[in-house]
Amino acid sequence: MRKPITRTLLALLAAAIVSLTVVQLATARAVRQSAAKTVQVKAGEFFFRLSTKTLARPGKVTFAVKNVGHVQHDFKINHKMTSLISPGKTAKLVVTFKKKGKYAYLCTVPGHAAAGMKGVFTVR
Repeated sequence: MRKPITRTLLALLAAAIVSLTVVQLATARAVRQSAAKTVQVKAGEFFFRLSTKTLARPGKVTFAVKNVGHVQHDFKINHKMTSLISPGKTAKLVVTFKKKGKYAYLCTVPGHAAAGMKGVFTVR
């Protein structure tokens, strides 16, 4: 009589361990996917310097755009845009990339993109 109870307890214990492992893995994955990435962007005459131009997987990115130049600039990517950023100031732009691809970014102040304030951000 003792063996069936022991087998049942072992089976329940094994099932509990498997369940906990699955929950932990799912939670860890959700945390990784929801963690926002911050990309530092320096804007000046007439350039953008990004701390990275690649995102490992689709998700949320905060672009922290600092104007290190002498005139106003903005930053546009994936149909979202900062307001004009005065020299010495910083603006944040939160963008969610839902799929892989290449996304153009630029300054929309007339003549700035043509002068070099543009580039491509890649989501893998």
